[in-house]
Formats: sequence, C-alpha cells, structure tokens
Amino acid sequence: MKNIDLTPVIEAIVALLSAIITIFILPKLTKHLKQSLNAEQMSALREWVKIAVAAAEQLYGSKTGQQKKEYVVSFLLSKGIVINIDEVTALIESEVYKLTAEQ
Repeated sequence: MKNIDLTPVIEAIVALLSAIITIFILPKLTKHLKQSLNAEQMSALREWVKIAVAAAEQLYGSKTGQQKKEYVVSFLLSKGIVINIDEVTALIESEVYKLTAEQ
C-alpha cells in the first residue's frame, strides 16, 4: 500500500484559513480595538506587540504558535498592558502575518 503525502493539502488548508482570518476577522477585531483606544495608546500597544512577537520568534522559533502567543501575552501583562485577549490576539496575528510576509 502506498503512503499518500497529505502535506501539500494541509499546507493549502492552513494558507486558506490564514487568508480568511486576515481578510475577514482581523479587520473587524482591529477596528473594535481602535475604537476603544486613543491614537497614542494604540501606537504604543502596536509597538509593544511588535517587540513581543519578535522576541517570541527569537526565543521559541521551533515551538508552537500557542507557546509564542502565551509569551507575548505574558510580556504585555508584564508591561502593565491590560486589554481584552481577543483584541490583543488580532494585533498579534497581524504582526505575525507581517513578520512571515517579510521572510
């Protein structure tokens, strides 16, 4: 019996889901987040998320996304940033998407 390599199919599904999240879900969450913060706070939050995502990638390169996300959330909390986890998740996903696109 031949073994069938499903890797390309799984990669295509992950790419499709990432595109759907990026196109439809992230803009709505980011819009909601922008409404709850002023411009200066939003800018500072984006900068801290960017730093935390880069640090998580450096520290946990081969670890799962969930472990990296936990690091980012913990980092933000250590900086005194308290915000809805769903809203921060949108920013994290956006930053990860940018980081991945740059590579």
